[in-house]
Amino acid sequence: MAEAAISRSRAHVREERRKRLGPLSILTHLALLIWTVLVAVPIVWTFLASVKSEDEIFGNAWSLPASLRFDNWARAWEQAHIGQYMVNSVIVVAFSTFGTMLFGSMAAYVLARYRFRGNRAIYLLFVSGLAFPVYLALTPLFFVVQNMGTIPLIGQFIGLNTRGGLILVYIAYSLPFTVFFLAAFFRTLPGAVAEAAFVDGASHARVFFQIMLPMAKPGIVSVTIFNVLGQWNQYQLPLVLLTSDREKWVLTQGIADISTAAGYDADWSALFAALSMAILPMLIVYTLFQSQIQKGLTAGALK
Repeated sequence: MAEAAISRSRAHVREERRKRLGPLSILTHLALLIWTVLVAVPIVWTFLASVKSEDEIFGNAWSLPASLRFDNWARAWEQAHIGQYMVNSVIVVAFSTFGTMLFGSMAAYVLARYRFRGNRAIYLLFVSGLAFPVYLALTPLFFVVQNMGTIPLIGQFIGLNTRGGLILVYIAYSLPFTVFFLAAFFRTLPGAVAEAAFVDGASHARVFFQIMLPMAKPGIVSVTIFNVLGQWNQYQLPLVLLTSDREKWVLTQGIADISTAAGYDADWSALFAALSMAILPMLIVYTLFQSQIQKGLTAGALK
């Protein structure tokens, strides 16, 4: 009975909201419908093309395949080396996301919870990175990473054509948004819990890692997913920093190579299969963590 009453109450609230919004509600739903079609149709078409022959792709692009040609996926995985490129992407994105969230959450926590001279200037320096397109820094970035390769002992791991160099650049590239988002989130957390921990003798590091960080879990999960999506789909930075060693290429470089290596004789079926492989992991990640992302985006406003 209680659940039925709650359900009727929610339905009544939704109905009242629709009446109050009126035409605006119709326009909103229409815009969402158009956006859904614009996003979903290319994805569905890509998956269909990945199991078609080239004659079917260029013959009637919207027809269903006569038979499912999963050999396109096998050919892309083995002959086009998409499997190796995907492993490289997983390694780079895993380490870069971990580093981004570690350093970004620590910086955001300090900037949000501690007052010291230069606090505002440092915060604005991080935020200014959001307004600076990375494409404007590609040339100096190339030389910076190249010079990092001359550092004794560790240069061979963080220079050009190394995963370490790309990981460091990904971390730097992702920090502005991470600090901007998490600093606002940390400001909403109650300070009484941290103060009680300090009274009990907890150190600053322990308060951060064992108390404040778990409390910020919704925001941490949301930013982590955004960073994974952004770094997984990054193409320009790997193109500049991983130039000669094909064995260390990431997935976006491998997909582009399929379409450009053979010119007009490109293996289009394998290309769409590779695109499907790149889309599928991120689609699964977003679907699994959709509710956590929504909670993280709204938690700061609700507190």
